[in-house]
Amino acid sequence: MIEKYILDHSQPESELLQRLTREVNIGMLHPHMLSGHIQGRLLSMIVSMMGARRVLELGTYVGYSAICMAEGLPADGKITTIDIDDEIEDIARSYIAQSEHADKIEFLVGDALQYLATCNEEFDLVFIDANKRHYIAYYEAVFDKVREGGIILADNTLWGGKVVEKVASNDYQTQGLLAFNDYLTTAPDIEYFILPLRDGITFIRKKEKGEMRNEK
Repeated sequence: MIEKYILDHSQPESELLQRLTREVNIGMLHPHMLSGHIQGRLLSMIVSMMGARRVLELGTYVGYSAICMAEGLPADGKITTIDIDDEIEDIARSYIAQSEHADKIEFLVGDALQYLATCNEEFDLVFIDANKRHYIAYYEAVFDKVREGGIILADNTLWGGKVVEKVASNDYQTQGLLAFNDYLTTAPDIEYFILPLRDGITFIRKKEKGEMRNEK
């Protein structure tokens, strides 16, 4: 009931994203991986509010979140999104190409950690939504590439509530998220909190030089 009210009183989903949502829910194996309408509006607005010009996304899936973030970019802005799963490349490329913001989106297929090892760019915003086992590695690889005052968003950090349940010894995804959430509690030079939207999004702000290491 509340979810319907929220949807009815929020900016409508675009026709393109509606079609993408339908296709994912009808024909994809893991439709819950889609960012969804309200999270998509949040991502777009964060990009716009920050005045971000350079965005990096680790984990494209079908391109929904990349399209949303591209909406918030200025005309000369750019988002690079990378995913290792080449089996969904066609659907992602198809919908990205149909977006009016397609020229702002660079879609790569490959390993995110390998990309970060050779990437020398600086980003205003990074959205981490790839393999949950490697969140700490992604964070450590990307932190120095985020500008001072920039934002890192980590998706799924509540993981359907599994983070407060007994974890199976072979549940490596939940173990990875638990390790990441704990890691942030002692990480220097950041401000952070978990927003309980959908599956949990952790907001991490990289402090500026004058703020750094004053509280640790």
